[in-house]
Amino acid sequence: MTLIQLAALFTEQKTWLVATTALGRDALHIYFGLGVFMAVRLLWRRPGGGPAAWFAVLVLAVVGEWLDMTTQANNAMVLPLSAHWHDIWNTMFWPTVLLFVGHWLQPKAGPASEASGEDAERRLEQA
Repeated sequence: MTLIQLAALFTEQKTWLVATTALGRDALHIYFGLGVFMAVRLLWRRPGGGPAAWFAVLVLAVVGEWLDMTTQANNAMVLPLSAHWHDIWNTMFWPTVLLFVGHWLQPKAGPASEASGEDAERRLEQA
């Protein structure tokens, strides 16, 4: 499959999704960004999962816009770059917010001695 065919298939699938869901392209960019971020974050729960999820959304957003630009160039209808930056902004906004806010939403780990089973058993015996 050539790059032109891949870009055309990508555009066809996006058009089908817009028609099927009756959502605007901007809304789909937002949902896509949130969906990818949450999926990667759920799969990667260890430290570093937030930045990895954010980076995955960024890569997919840039590749998607690159495919859009390829299709437009092939059809001789090039949109201004600001339209593509708008799509990347829409896709990246909420994953970026979640990346920064997610740090404060995680529970703080207590000292290792508090988490041990022996300490819990001692507290239970004292009660």
